[in-house]
Order: sequence, then C-alpha cells, then structure tokens
Amino acid sequence: MMPQLEILESLPLRPLAQPEVPVVSVVLPAHNEGDGIRLALETIAGVLRQCNVSFELIVVDDGSRDDTFARVQEAAARHPYVRGLRFSRNFGKEAALLAGLRVARGQAVITMDADLQHPPSAIPELLRCWREGAKVVHAVKRDRSTDSRMQRLRAQLFNGLISRFGRIDLANASDFKLLDRVAVDVLIERLPERGRFYRGLAQWIGFPQANVQFNVAPRIAGAGKWSLLGLVNLAMTAILSFTSAPLRLVTILGFVTLVFAGLVGGEALMSWVQGNAAAGFLTLEFTLLIIGSFVMISLGIVGEYIARIYEELKGRPAYLLEERVGFEDDAGKR
Repeated sequence: MMPQLEILESLPLRPLAQPEVPVVSVVLPAHNEGDGIRLALETIAGVLRQCNVSFELIVVDDGSRDDTFARVQEAAARHPYVRGLRFSRNFGKEAALLAGLRVARGQAVITMDADLQHPPSAIPELLRCWREGAKVVHAVKRDRSTDSRMQRLRAQLFNGLISRFGRIDLANASDFKLLDRVAVDVLIERLPERGRFYRGLAQWIGFPQANVQFNVAPRIAGAGKWSLLGLVNLAMTAILSFTSAPLRLVTILGFVTLVFAGLVGGEALMSWVQGNAAAGFLTLEFTLLIIGSFVMISLGIVGEYIARIYEELKGRPAYLLEERVGFEDDAGKR
C-alpha cells in the first residue's frame, strides 16, 4: 500500500521528546547521497561533540532514487539526534532547505551539503561568530580548486548575474550558513513566497551578519547533481525574485527599436528624395529582424514574470512529504 502523501504546511511535525532543546540544528538536503550520508552524519556529529553543544541532524531526502532514506532510518534507529524527512518526489534543493528550517528546533541552525564539500571543520568558526553576536553567518568559498574549469566559470557567471541585477553580494557565496533562531523564524514565517532563493534571502533579511571563509572539499562519494539547466533555472528564480531590472530592459529595447526606426526612416526618406527608393531594402529587412528579435525577447521577459505570478497564485505547497523518521508521531514505527 502506497504511503499517504501529506502536505507539510499543514502537518505539525513534533520531534521525539528530548531532555532539552538542542543548541544547534544541522539541515542536510540530500539527493542520491546513499553512498556517503552515513559518513557525513558521523563526521558532523563528531565535530559538534568537540564543540560541546547539544545538537540534532536533520536530513531532507529530496526524492532520491537510491537508498539515502534507508540509511537515514538506520542512523535514526541508532542515534536519537538523527531525524529525516522524505519528499514524494524531487522538489529541488530550495524546497529541501525550507523543509529542514521548518522542523529545526535549535537556537542556531546550520545548513550545509550532505556530500561534505562544505567542510564540517568550519562549524566551530561559524559558532564563534554566532556567539559574538552575528545572527547570520555566511560561509564564503575561499578556494574552488576541486571544481573543474567549466564549473568555476558557471559559478562565476551565476553569482555575477545575481550580484549585478539582484543588488546582493553573492561573490563565492554558498548554502553553507548559520542562522540564529530569530533569522530562521523570519525566513519561515514572514516570507511566504514559494519561488525562493535561500542564499539571497539569508542576506536580504539583514540583522548582524558575518563571513567565514572555507576551502571547498572533495565530494565523499558520487558526482555533483547540478546541471547547466538547473543552474539556469536557479539563476532565473534568483533574478526574478530580487529585481525588476529585466522589465526595465524591455523599456530599453523599446527605445533602441525607436532609434532604429528613426535611422531607417531617415534613410528611406533620403533614398526617396534621391530617386533610389528601393536602395534601402536590405537595411529595412535587417531592421525588421532586429525589431522582431527585440519583441520576442521582451515577450519572454514579461512571460517569465507572469509565470512566477501564476505559480504563486496557484498556492500549491512547496513540497509534499511522503515519509519521516525521528519525530513523535512515528515513534511507534521504530
């Protein structure tokens, strides 16, 4: 029998009874990370024990096709600090981050990748900045030597576009962050949008912020999950969420078209006066192609904004939850 799907927005997930609310929650979005998730949990738990803080580890399985969630269930059976959520299908990393933030109980919440490319060794420094008063601590990439040249180029282009048009500094930014409980509550309660861009929102909300540099570590298993199309979709979401600059581009293209029309009209008039009315045919054809291109680009830009409005108005949940482990209402199943 197929498990019943439940919409998490209306589902009160309560963690198993613990002696105290953990100081730190770590949210780990995971997609096909079955080969390395156990090592990731053990490594992160070891670092947090050295920091002498109580903690919980929350793995959000974003519709994996391998045994990722089975490994999480095994870990949860052995360790009470491990909890897991499993989506009914792949909803994307942004949805997984949102789901993890919603169920995290910690006074501070750390978000990081499950492949350990975000090194757990940076966690003590994140906690130090938090204890010194920062409400949002960004882990910023110092070195991307483990990435290929194409990956570095894509990241540069992606972050450059968002920083330029979105007016937020995303140079070498990542999803590796620490958020104070105040910042977490703002993200999950005061920002209802479904088309989310976590990196940008964590910076946009303000509050005292700090940066910690880290070197990107090699993946513990498997290969990267981001495709070029996935990055393009994320870039579109980020740009459309944080700026109306593309709509201004439509206006600029309109003025450029007007200038072309004036030039072609002037040339046509001169040709008519000189008795060479047919001489500007090639120029006219070229101008029509340019105008047609501008019109299609403008329609595409406006269409993207309308599509985002349409998605928001439909009101569908950001994700659907299929299964969970480590919460009060499934205690009898373990």
